[in-house]
Formats: sequence, C-alpha cells, structure tokens
Amino acid sequence: MATNDLLEDSRAAGHLTRPAPAPAPGGRRASPGLTLTAAMLGFALITLDASVVNVALPAIGDSLGGGMSGLQWVVDAYTLAFAALMLSTGALSDRIGATRAYAVGITVFTAASVACGLAPSLPVLIGARVVQGMAAAVVLPASLSLVRQAYADAAKRARAVAMWAAGGSVAVALGPVAGGALTTAWDWSGIFFINVPLGAVALVLLLRAPRSQRRPAPLDVPGQVLAVLTLTAVTFAVIEGGTTGLLALVVAVAAGVAFWRTEARQAHPVVPPGLFRDRTVAITVAAGAACSVAFYGLVFVFSLFFQEVQGRSALWAGLMFLPMTGLIAVTNVFAGKLAARVGPRTPMLAGQSLAVLGLLALLFTDASTPALGLAFLMVPLALGCALTIPPLTAAMMEAVPADRAGLAAGVLNSARQVAGGLGIAAFGGLVAGDFVSGMRVSLLISAGLLAASGVATLGLRRGR
Repeated sequence: MATNDLLEDSRAAGHLTRPAPAPAPGGRRASPGLTLTAAMLGFALITLDASVVNVALPAIGDSLGGGMSGLQWVVDAYTLAFAALMLSTGALSDRIGATRAYAVGITVFTAASVACGLAPSLPVLIGARVVQGMAAAVVLPASLSLVRQAYADAAKRARAVAMWAAGGSVAVALGPVAGGALTTAWDWSGIFFINVPLGAVALVLLLRAPRSQRRPAPLDVPGQVLAVLTLTAVTFAVIEGGTTGLLALVVAVAAGVAFWRTEARQAHPVVPPGLFRDRTVAITVAAGAACSVAFYGLVFVFSLFFQEVQGRSALWAGLMFLPMTGLIAVTNVFAGKLAARVGPRTPMLAGQSLAVLGLLALLFTDASTPALGLAFLMVPLALGCALTIPPLTAAMMEAVPADRAGLAAGVLNSARQVAGGLGIAAFGGLVAGDFVSGMRVSLLISAGLLAASGVATLGLRRGR
C-alpha cells in the first residue's frame, strides 16, 4: 500500500526542474531501461523485507528465543528505523547524489542482510535489522530519483514511475509467500540471504545508470535525532511495559516536546508544525495511520495464529495471505481512477467501511476456523485499505503547496510506517497471553480506529 504514496509524491514533485545527470561511469551509454530495473529491484527488495519476516517469526523464536517481545522487535526495529529516517533521507540523497546514495544504501542493506542471516542471538539480529531499516530509508528516495532522472519525457517518466510502484506492490503480495517458502525449504535465515544475490544484481545494473549531480538540500539534524528518540521510546514503552516501559514513556514525552519546539525554530524542519493545521492533512494522515495499524497488525497477528494456534507450516501460512495481498495492486489502480473521477471522500469512506466490516467478521474466528475460509475473510480488510490509500494520498497532495509535496509525502509515509509498527507492538502484547482473546481485542481496536477515521473523513469536502 505504501507504493501509492510514493507514486503520488513523484507526480506532485515531477514538475520540478532537475539538473541533467552526468554520463554513466566509464563513459558507457546510460540505459533508462536498466536504470529503471535497478530502481525497481531495490524498491522491491526493501518492500519485500518489510513483510517477508512475519511468517518466519515462529521459526526465529524457536531458534533464538526471546519471547513475544523479542519477535516484535525483529519487525519493529526495521520498521521504525525505516520510517523515522525517511523524513531526512530524501534531502540526503539530493546532497550526495541519487546514484551514490542508492549504491551505498543497497550495499549496506545487503551486508546487514548477511548479518541478519548469521545472527547468533536475538539482540544481534535486532541490531542488524536496525541497520537494514536505515539503509532502506536511503534506498527508497534514491530509487525514485533514479527513475525521475532516467526519463526526460514526462509521459515516459510517468509510465516508468508507475512500473516502479508496481514493483513494490508485487513485493507486498509475494512477501508472506516468499517468507513461508524460504523458511520451509531452508530455514529462517533464508529470508535474509536471498537479499544478497538480488542486491548484487541491483548494483551491477546501477553501473549503466547516469551519475546524479549533487544538489543543495538542508538537513534538520536535531529534529531528525529527536524524532528517532521519540518514536523509539514510544515503541519501547508499548512493547516492554512495566516500570521500564513507564520510564520509556517519560522519555518519549520529553523528546516529543523537545522535537516540536525544535521544529518550530528550524528554517527547514523535517516536520513543519503548521502542516497539521490543515484539516485535510490531519484527516488523511489519521486515516492512513489507521489503515496501517489494521493491515500490518493483522498480518503480524495472523502469521502467528496460523502457525502457533492452528499448527500450520510457514509455507501454508504464507499462502493464506495471497488472496488478500494479491488484490491490493489492482484495487489501488481502481481507487486512484475513482478518486480522480469523484474525489477522495467517497472512496475513502467506502474503503474504511469495508475494512471495518471485514475486521468485525474476523471476530468470529478461532482455532477451529478453516484456514482457507479465514484466508478469504481477510480480503475485505485488504481491499478496504487498498481502496482508501490512493485517494487519501491524492487529497493530501492537493492540500499542500507544490513545493512541499515531497515533504508531505514523506510525512505521510513515515506516519503510516510508525503506526504499523506501534500496532504490531500493541497487538503482540495482547496475544502474548490468551492468543484468541488478544487477537479479538486487536481486531476491535483496529475496527475502532478505522471507524473513527471514517467519521473524520466526513469532514473532507465532497467532489474533486
């Protein structure tokens, strides 16, 4: 679902004039097609890694221990590093050049994947996942910049960006299946080692990409550091709980206050405080966050449910997500066209309503529910979220000035990733005891958040 936010970002910012790229290294002729392939592969790689891990969590727990909180950190360490640093890595890519940023990001991501696969303990794995997330945050904006600079013609560039976004959608759909297949055929380390040949291919293809010129871009280092501290402390408080969690919450509040005060004084803040004064921006960010809590939280919980409660294999668990994830890309395209015709309000309301109904239907599942029936019961949630995200992204892009389109898209993507991470943190704690009861509470929380964001969506203006 996140691919559509970036697609809208590219459309909104595509009018900006960029310096002509330098020739490919070694004097070789630059190939737009190979550049696009390299960018798609990198984007698919980091998107795949955000979802492929869920199905392998029981195997990781059996091998390295750590309990439920440890497994939550395996997912959230990547998600939070990715989300928090995405606020600044676009500017970093501009400062050092997209080609160099992409090469560094893919190299570090691949090396961190090896470290994940070889991790002898859970703390080492979690640390390597943090590095993976940091590298992914660099790869994402750099890959989009590579696509933009490879195509001078606006129509060809739009088609290329659509293909780039489609690569991410395919990765989302294949993530759980790939995770299940690799874990079953190999073991959990296979989900990380598979990144090595893919990363190497991306780097080889990059040799035919034109070298990007550097552009001055301001970096808000204090704001970025405080954002990371705030988000990490909040997540730590939710996952760990108890006295330690309470102390983390105090740190989160203090860092959050310092963050907003710092942003108010910065000439180029990573998150302008005034951005959320616009009602459309506030509503769309809230709706996007609610969708992420429900979608990513459901994938996390049911990845464990299929294996821990129903006793299914990792491969079977991965296949159970294929009906819901396989329809996301098609629904995204339909939702974008519908929003262009009738405006974002109607498809957003329809999508959130469908997702709520899907979550309520899942309340009646338990250990005896047929797995195939459950696989199709998860479809309404996925369709509802897929129907909601493109319209809300378009609405947010329309609500901000053109020169802030990239910043707004970064904030939206970061908010959605952070919300998904916090959802996983909260739901993991709920299912740690009585799994089915905790799962039902998680579904009710998700339904409540989507219902609330649906009510807020009524505040958007009708039509286009």
